[in-house]
Amino acid sequence: MANIKSAKKRILVNRTNADRNKAIRSGVKTAIKKVYAAIEKGDKAAANTELNAAIKTIEMAGSKGVYHKNNVARKVSVISKAVNHMA
Repeated sequence: MANIKSAKKRILVNRTNADRNKAIRSGVKTAIKKVYAAIEKGDKAAANTELNAAIKTIEMAGSKGVYHKNNVARKVSVISKAVNHMA
């Protein structure tokens, strides 16, 4: 453990931010899984609903700095393409 007060605070702040980022990343993964689950069922309406929710979640994660903007764009593109190419 650090001895300097500012270093101790940095450790606490970093831990708090890491926990927040982990929760946000987990939410993004869950949203993406819901989209793919709707695609597997073949339900186009549900897939579109889940897609919109997932896009919102992913873009919010990007705005919070958890994901780089190109990573956000790639994730949105991949799931959008999957929904658009449903049978």
